[in-house]
Amino acid sequence: MQITFHGAAQQVTGSCFLVETECCRFLVDCGMIQGSRVAQERNFKPFPFDPRRIDFVLLTHAHIDHSGLLPRLSLQGFVGPIYTTSATVDLVDVLLKDSAHIQEMEFERNEKRAVKGKHREHRREIHPPLYTLRDVSRCMKQLSAIDYDIEFSPHESVKVCFRDAGHILGSAIVEIWLTDSLGKACKLVASGDLGQPGRAILRDPFLIEEADVLLIESTYGDRMHKDIPSTLDELVGVVNSTVSKGNVVIPSFAVGRTQEILYHLLLLATQGRLRPLDVYIDSPMAVAATEITFKHFALFDDDARQLFSQAKHFEKQFRLQFVSDVEDSIELLRIKSGAVIISASGMCDAGRVVRHLHANLGRSECSVVIAGFQAEGTLGRRLVDGEKHVRLLGDDIEVQASIHTLGAFSAHADQKALLDWTHAFKRPPSKVYVVHGEPPASQALATLLRKQQAWEQCEVIVPQEGQTYKF
Repeated sequence: MQITFHGAAQQVTGSCFLVETECCRFLVDCGMIQGSRVAQERNFKPFPFDPRRIDFVLLTHAHIDHSGLLPRLSLQGFVGPIYTTSATVDLVDVLLKDSAHIQEMEFERNEKRAVKGKHREHRREIHPPLYTLRDVSRCMKQLSAIDYDIEFSPHESVKVCFRDAGHILGSAIVEIWLTDSLGKACKLVASGDLGQPGRAILRDPFLIEEADVLLIESTYGDRMHKDIPSTLDELVGVVNSTVSKGNVVIPSFAVGRTQEILYHLLLLATQGRLRPLDVYIDSPMAVAATEITFKHFALFDDDARQLFSQAKHFEKQFRLQFVSDVEDSIELLRIKSGAVIISASGMCDAGRVVRHLHANLGRSECSVVIAGFQAEGTLGRRLVDGEKHVRLLGDDIEVQASIHTLGAFSAHADQKALLDWTHAFKRPPSKVYVVHGEPPASQALATLLRKQQAWEQCEVIVPQEGQTYKF
């Protein structure tokens, strides 16, 4: 038995792990690499394995850095099933279609620019889309929904169970039991992306008690999040001090983050801590994702169920509008003050949020709230790092709006939460692979895991991309 790390090894995106036994070959995730243009170029390279020889895929959740290359995998010969939770099936349909649409539009725009004679020297670098909407529709037929806590067998030598990871709706920790031809058994656990305990809306991550081999994420393996009360205090201060004279722009991932921010804004409004607000969700994908989120109301925690069931009583304090049409989105650019605009993409590199940043970044009376992880090379990361001049929609913008980073809204567990999650193991795994983190974060978590009581004999590895390990 062996595992090869084809992504999310010493980097946060591109999750793709190939597990091979003498009986079968399968993937855990098949995600897109996100970040700088140089990083994204790697998505166009051939897979380092033969997609036709993959028996099945286990998908931990819907985010594009975990699911984004599934249509390309199918396009290149993979015909097997893709197993995931029912909520993830609903969400990944929206996310993959949005991904394909963006790629098709970008290709069309680049082709037109090349025909007009601009950037003619770069014409060879214009990639066709990784996949189209039609490819996504074909790929979606391969998805198979499995409920949490139900054991199933995707292969006669493999048993699997999805457990709630508490990261986004439908996210899963994957328990995998493998058996070889001699009857030797091994339990592999892939954490997927773990959520922060006590977060709004979702339940806490399921606690795993045993594994022979553990893959654990490390996005925030080197740091702690701010506590929620002080983060909400900061959000209240930003919103109340800004909306009287300017706008608050919140770049947000359409799935998970948008719904969590809505929860907190609504909660603060019901507590009387915010002045009456006009809140706009300007993202067709976020609108669709919010509808799907409420479709799976049973997955909410008790506090979220109670709050959202009372929302209609606070319509005067909290005026919420969902914006799908392009014309309505453009109309929002006319608003100079009083608006809280939540828009994708979360890392500021694409989507409608680019227009809102273009309109508001250069205004000192406005605020931008960064509420999630920003990968290296993205506009969001540059804003967090204090860059004062950015280029948007062909214009050079001097950043005069105030930039606020609210780390407590992260959908990922912080260092303490990651370590606390491992404390549930009754015995340490024999091997641990620390993945899905930039090198400092992965190394920091690996060091702490090695120092844990009773884990001294555990082999803790920070794998490099492309490396294969036997277990």
